[in-house]
Amino acid sequence: MAMVDVVSKLDNMAGKETGLDWKVSIVDLLKLLGMDSSLNARKELAKELGCPPDMMGGDSAKMNVWLHKTVMQKIAENGGNIPKNLLS
Repeated sequence: MAMVDVVSKLDNMAGKETGLDWKVSIVDLLKLLGMDSSLNARKELAKELGCPPDMMGGDSAKMNVWLHKTVMQKIAENGGNIPKNLLS
């Protein structure tokens, strides 16, 4: 299977004027992909991906960081060429 340059594709989708920082923010990544980025949608996605329950409590920042890293890892596992700095 050929590797896909995900960073280039997402950068092209984001353009220069969207203001979406998809490399850091799960909310921005989901918006860029045209997906629901609401807290409920993120919690549902986190559950599907096996987020530890203690990260899904009152502070959504921990869950968001975990979710972004996990989504990037899943993309890499499925043929996406994701730089190491976006995986750690």
